[in-house]
Amino acid sequence: MSKANPIAIVGSGSWATALAKILTDNGQCVYWWIRNEDTIRHMQLRHHNKHYLTSVYFNTALLQLSDNLQTVIAACDTVILAVPSAFLTSVLDALPADALRNKNVISAIKGMIPDENRLINEYLLNKFSLPLEQYFTITGPCHAEEVAAEKLSYLTFSGLQPASASAMAALFTNANLQTVVNTDVIGVQYAALLKNIYALGAGIAHGLDYGDNFLSVLITNSFREMQGFLEKYGHYAGTEHHLAPEHDYNASAYLGDLLVTCYSLHSRNRTFGNMIGKGYSVKSAQLEMNMVAEGYYASKCIYEINKEVGAYMPLAQAVYAILWEDQNAAEAFLSLEKGFI
Repeated sequence: MSKANPIAIVGSGSWATALAKILTDNGQCVYWWIRNEDTIRHMQLRHHNKHYLTSVYFNTALLQLSDNLQTVIAACDTVILAVPSAFLTSVLDALPADALRNKNVISAIKGMIPDENRLINEYLLNKFSLPLEQYFTITGPCHAEEVAAEKLSYLTFSGLQPASASAMAALFTNANLQTVVNTDVIGVQYAALLKNIYALGAGIAHGLDYGDNFLSVLITNSFREMQGFLEKYGHYAGTEHHLAPEHDYNASAYLGDLLVTCYSLHSRNRTFGNMIGKGYSVKSAQLEMNMVAEGYYASKCIYEINKEVGAYMPLAQAVYAILWEDQNAAEAFLSLEKGFI
């Protein structure tokens, strides 16, 4: 894919901003959909996003900024989705059904459509008839703050065809960003959902004043649960869902992303969980953060899906019960202590 072909980015949060920075630093022209006209004007004048990653400056000669989503998408062959999963349908539903015809779509969303329990590719297939062959994901341990600050990071690009996924990955690769390709399009999405739930659990533990020793055991058990769910889901879903036949769950897209999301102070899921552990209500934590913690929605989605899959997931179920059923966090974790290995 030539740098002469512009790439569309949908979203204006911290991850969208970091991805736009990577691409423009690589000399790539970016058509960037930003909902807020004031944000667009500020970026055109001041060359940075005034709401997210404010210290990151852009070569605006490579940016085409617009609040017209249809125009942005029509101008590009490749579209990156980087909005919170809870808002994706409200952003895209006004588009015509053929808006993504012959487009490559890269999902940078580590979440699932709430209430529908659909992965992003499932929503895009239903709404836009987007085949899985034209769908790719970005996963791995990649906090936007570090990526934008040019700290060495590793991204995993997943697609059914390795050559196509490699072409997507090449757009982002540079001295500070290494890329890996795999074909586990479905598995990496579920791993991203699960690690956000477990990071919430790690945050709750921290808020309850558990120490690092306990946290290491919690994360070990989180990884055990994640692997158990992915393996059981593979048997439950069958080949129809395109899980790769062989997984390396120790790879950065699975274990690596789990570790950084549970440990890092950049993690909004860990931060959200920490507030819950300290006694905040869900609503008050959401208002104070003013950012979306994907694990909140993911916990309910996974709880519902696992009714069919039947994996053993006491930690994920405890996080769900704390967030959605008002279970006392201290009591829930006291019960978990007895079952950890």
